[in-house]
Amino acid sequence: MLHEVMFAGFGGQGVLTIAKNLAYTAMLEGKEICWMPTYGPEMRGGTCGCTVSVSDNPVSSPILEKYTAAVVLNQPSLDKYEPKVKPGGLLIWESSNIINKPKRDDIKVVAIPAYEESTKLGNPLMMGMIMLGAFIQKTGAISIEGVLDALRKTLPERRHNLIPLNEQALKRGYEIAEEIA
Repeated sequence: MLHEVMFAGFGGQGVLTIAKNLAYTAMLEGKEICWMPTYGPEMRGGTCGCTVSVSDNPVSSPILEKYTAAVVLNQPSLDKYEPKVKPGGLLIWESSNIINKPKRDDIKVVAIPAYEESTKLGNPLMMGMIMLGAFIQKTGAISIEGVLDALRKTLPERRHNLIPLNEQALKRGYEIAEEIA
């Protein structure tokens, strides 16, 4: 099993956080990982991304030209990374705010209204966790329980009150993705 994933969106959308959650959870579940963020002046408002490789075998390089999956949260990221998904790969895109839909028919395309759903949960910051839940459902790369265990280890004690909301968001993303063939 090898997942080479690009997470991308605007700075402040939680892209690096959900990518880090994937990497840390995979590591706790005994998988080999590589996590490489790409950000700079774009950290607040510009496009940022993070490559995560998850494998049963050692990962040779964090530098990737093509991805087995991309999880995109904004239009510039969709435009940039849709062409970089390998044929037969997976593209999960945030459908509440992205106007121009993906065009490829040689990859699996999954539309997730994460912003809309996170607003229903009462916290738009949960958008990334909804997208991660969808990724988990479509790939099986990690488990929701693993993400929750990782959050208990990485979040400061004073933030543990947010774990139930994160769980709701992960499960909602999973449910939405499950409904999409």
